[in-house]
Amino acid sequence: MGLVVAWTIMITTLLGVAMDGYDCKVVQFIFGDSLSDVGNNDRLSKSLARASLPWYGIDFGNGLPNGRFCNGRTVADIIGDRTGLPRPPAFLDPSLTEDMILENGVNYASGGGGILNETGGLFIQRFSLHKQIELFQGTQELIKARIGKEDAEDFFRKSRYVVALGSNDFINNYLMPVYSDGWKYSDEDFISYLMETLKGQLKILHGLGARELMVFGLGPMGCIPLQRVLSSSGECQERTNKLALSFNQASSKMLNELSGNLPNASFKFGDAYDVVNDVITNPQKYGFNNSDSPCCSFGQIRPALTCVPGSTLCEDRSKYVFWDEYHPSDSANEIIASELIKKFGFLRVNETNAPNPSQEPAVAPSPEGDNS
Repeated sequence: MGLVVAWTIMITTLLGVAMDGYDCKVVQFIFGDSLSDVGNNDRLSKSLARASLPWYGIDFGNGLPNGRFCNGRTVADIIGDRTGLPRPPAFLDPSLTEDMILENGVNYASGGGGILNETGGLFIQRFSLHKQIELFQGTQELIKARIGKEDAEDFFRKSRYVVALGSNDFINNYLMPVYSDGWKYSDEDFISYLMETLKGQLKILHGLGARELMVFGLGPMGCIPLQRVLSSSGECQERTNKLALSFNQASSKMLNELSGNLPNASFKFGDAYDVVNDVITNPQKYGFNNSDSPCCSFGQIRPALTCVPGSTLCEDRSKYVFWDEYHPSDSANEIIASELIKKFGFLRVNETNAPNPSQEPAVAPSPEGDNS
């Protein structure tokens, strides 16, 4: 009888650890675009915004494409590693389970996605922020069924939330003549439209339990290689940069208001403009020698909107700020993440968490003959 009781206590204890261990670790839920996508778009079969071909991922793990629009890690990967937060898997990862969500959170980011539902329509398939929040609601139902409503609500309240979208609403919407938003709104009215939409979406997230949330602002998107090559001078497009600054100013003001009005909300704005701008403007200061063209390009044909097997790679990827026409390189993301951690004073959350060595960048040599 004593042995039966002992076994019962041990099994109950083990089950308790398995069921309740989630509250020992803080996880994050990421809502974003291609700067944060870790594989969702690669599983959208009709999407034209995918990072599924070489040379994406060449400096990450086994060097094969993994859904990141980069040669290596995203800024979110690096900040998470440095602060003890596990890397959340893509929502569409076929191996995703309730236990994985409790251990790691979820990344809903989607290349081409924006704050507005109409943004990125040319890419056919992508998750807008509205859709990403809808998917998050489904995730909540799964966790409630797994651990119960009360524990699930506590889990989501203790989690961290990152929202990092907006650039596509300009580059792949407002600034493109094929979208009606560009001729329906003035610059000021369009930003007001974005703010009202984003405000409503953040309120929904608060209603779903988000308490610690950071919205990252836009960098100098007029200086990405795509914008430079489309200008007559090859310089940064000032109007595009001014739109980014106006967006950031409006977002900061809106988040301050929300944080003051929503119960127990700690909603913060992460202004990364000055950090990214300094890397682009003063590349040598950070060890780069190129900040105006992509490392991966299709010879002299530009803009080459994506990196493909036929693309040529720069000789030294660590010296380029930009990996392709849109996205920073792993080396640039490392610098940007480090500067953001210093700027915002991010502290470690889960002291026992460490990045998986298999997911650390393993710099591979440039393919023979593919140097420029």
